[in-house]
Amino acid sequence: MNDSLTASDLRCVIQMQDAGFKFSRLHRNLPPPSLIEAAIHRHEGELSTTGALSVRTGKFTGRSPDDRYIVDDGLTHDSVDWGKINHPMSPDKFDQIFNRMKRSLEGKEAFVFDGYVGAEKESRLPIRTITDNAWHNLFAMQIFIRPTPSELLSHNPSFTLLSIIDFQACPEVDGTKSETFIILNLTKRLVLIGSTSYAGEIKKSMFSVMNYLLPLKDIFPMHCSANIGRDGRTALFFGLSGTGKTTLSADPERRLIGDDEHGWSKNGIFNFEGGCYAKCINLQRSMEPQIWNAIRFGSVMENVILDQNREPDFDDESLTENTRVAYPIEFIPNAVLPSIGNHPDVIIFLAADAFGVLPPIGRLSKEHAMYHFMSGYTSKLAGTERGITEPQETFSHCFGAPFMMLKPREYADMLGKRIGEHNSKVYLINTGWVGGPYGVGRRMNLQHTRSMVKAAVNGDLEKVSYTRHEIFNVEIPVSCPGVPDYILDPINTWSDKQKYLESAKRLAFLFVKNFEKFGSMPVEVIKAGPRKQ
Repeated sequence: MNDSLTASDLRCVIQMQDAGFKFSRLHRNLPPPSLIEAAIHRHEGELSTTGALSVRTGKFTGRSPDDRYIVDDGLTHDSVDWGKINHPMSPDKFDQIFNRMKRSLEGKEAFVFDGYVGAEKESRLPIRTITDNAWHNLFAMQIFIRPTPSELLSHNPSFTLLSIIDFQACPEVDGTKSETFIILNLTKRLVLIGSTSYAGEIKKSMFSVMNYLLPLKDIFPMHCSANIGRDGRTALFFGLSGTGKTTLSADPERRLIGDDEHGWSKNGIFNFEGGCYAKCINLQRSMEPQIWNAIRFGSVMENVILDQNREPDFDDESLTENTRVAYPIEFIPNAVLPSIGNHPDVIIFLAADAFGVLPPIGRLSKEHAMYHFMSGYTSKLAGTERGITEPQETFSHCFGAPFMMLKPREYADMLGKRIGEHNSKVYLINTGWVGGPYGVGRRMNLQHTRSMVKAAVNGDLEKVSYTRHEIFNVEIPVSCPGVPDYILDPINTWSDKQKYLESAKRLAFLFVKNFEKFGSMPVEVIKAGPRKQ
């Protein structure tokens, strides 16, 4: 531990010793400059010309979903939605790995961050993050909610996350699929991460924990960004990676509540986090000035290539297309602190449709919203993953299937209930292609998308007429301020109308086929989906 111990630090040491940890030196809640200094001294990263710490994550430049496990015990056996996403692990195997991890740390240096997940004080989760390197602890400090000095004095974690990047599992002994693992133990309130440097695992592990715990308190956990206008109107943005959640919520005319994870309680909405984790690939100052300016001293860049002068090259994807930056939310001008907001007036679902057939914007009823929430549609592009040579549809329930612990219906029912209670308006926006599929058509104009979002959140779209799309069964506005009328119906942008109809019917069929996996559902929700062709 550091040379001068406070009573709070001493309690932390005793708690760690009682849990079986025997570190040679423990650093607790070091300020960012000290963590950056330690990371550079330990050769974990280097400073870029922006002032941000630049690091590389090695073999893993993204999450490893096949290596994620949940301990199957009396608490979780009948409540977790087991299957392709939530893989079970026995309590014995968990204990086996945890005990070896503790032994591997004996006599070594470690870093601790004590903080919170959840900006709403009534429901926040006190957490402890233990890492074996400095930059991961800096990441945790910037992503999670930092305690005030007085809160730190009385901090008592109710969930602990342990990340050791060079600790490997033994698949033959531990029952894992590889040397890498992310294990959630809800009973012992522990998360173990090993053999991966990708910091997103730290962030998303705690998101998964909240997705299990909060519904027990009748709080709806959401994979979405959120902002609020000067008029107090709050908006939520749901969407998978690459659909524009971070970009569209970082609006200079509105205040950012959070860019990725939120809860919806009886009081309103609140951010789970104290920071943002934005994509950097092809980042341009002119298009995303708030994110660009947030990349400064205190931020952490992952896998962004630096030139010989340490200037970031945001267009270079030689390491990965999934380049990232983590920074505290206060780096965004006019961010809401604490990160809480009113019940949402508007909810926006974002889909990057690479087939170019979804309407640029459609209005959804409560039942439509539940259908599209459970569908969680977007599309992957050629080249973004090994083996993908053409656009591929992706359905990820609740717009975040890899992090959802319960059955999709449980989350959808919470959404539907709240839409009904608060009369939230819901829209589906296509941030993908128009005029044809990827490779033929063009990407939706970002300024047009921003205009659609603006019209939705300020209420302008409540004043226009609508027509119903015969295939996708959503209401299309006949006009939208700042957007040419003809592009609002996607068939108008295709030169070959017959090809549009064929492509649209194909995607509609995929929606229907995907939804069948949910089994018995209310008839009105099923009927709200695309028309079966």
